[in-house]
Amino acid sequence: MSESEDDWLSLMPTEPLQSQCCGSGCKPCVYDVYQKELDQWEEAKAKKDRSLLTKQKEESCNSELNPDTFTAFKISSVEQLTEDTYQYKFELPGNSSLGLSLGQHIVLRGMVNGLEVQRAYTPVSPVNAEGYFEVLIKCYKAGLMSQYIKSWIEGDTVFWRGPFGGFPYSPNQYGELLMLASGTGIAPMLPILQYITENEDDETFITLVGCFRTFENIYLKPLLQDQSRYWNVRTCYVLSQESSLENLPWRYQENTHTGHITENLIKKMINSCRRKPFVLICGSVEFNEDMTRCLKAIGLKEDSYFVF
Repeated sequence: MSESEDDWLSLMPTEPLQSQCCGSGCKPCVYDVYQKELDQWEEAKAKKDRSLLTKQKEESCNSELNPDTFTAFKISSVEQLTEDTYQYKFELPGNSSLGLSLGQHIVLRGMVNGLEVQRAYTPVSPVNAEGYFEVLIKCYKAGLMSQYIKSWIEGDTVFWRGPFGGFPYSPNQYGELLMLASGTGIAPMLPILQYITENEDDETFITLVGCFRTFENIYLKPLLQDQSRYWNVRTCYVLSQESSLENLPWRYQENTHTGHITENLIKKMINSCRRKPFVLICGSVEFNEDMTRCLKAIGLKEDSYFVF
């Protein structure tokens, strides 16, 4: 029996909504995936062969990350770090690794009131972590994805695809890395930091500048404190809503500043670096733009910094 036009139209891929694009420049983007599926549909329709549509895959349960399809991962633990930020740990089978390179992000898919939403997050776990990966997520009161994430509990299964992006790095490629991170923008910095400190042959100096609202809002303080004990690492903080440093633990006072990060402070940081630094930037769009503007004003060229 021949299939009608309506039959084929019912099988036609649906163009993604704007909410389904995470805006991080993924390759393939959801729109790339849609175009690929549309091409497959048009070929199948022209040949009147539905079997060609079976090449379309929407999700997988084999726990192998894939940039084209969403893969199911189970949440093994949930830890609340601040009033609005959580650290989620996901299981990987056996001693397998997620297979990320430094600075790469993955895309989460969520469903909120029947609307599909996608957002990009960078795991904070070491790139060679075996059997798990961890993601740092800040939830917003009015955020669509945040509504979905807040419902997560241990044992839930969620879908990720990737990896995308990345920061090309080789040991001792730079004399020093100056990391400028705001809030959860610290996420891509942590795997790079740990990658360097775990390699005894990598003698790159690291200066990490973390910008947060208050001392209590500094994420993962024990990890950062542990990393700062390495001979080639120093950590500094800029706290926008702290009026005084007197109430901070003494070990934090010397390397903490109040207020906002400014061009003068960045210049001071650069001048205090032990070697000529290459700058890494990650935060909100506004933060990234501000830091880029400051670096250009100081005289750094575009090949002297990298924006996540």
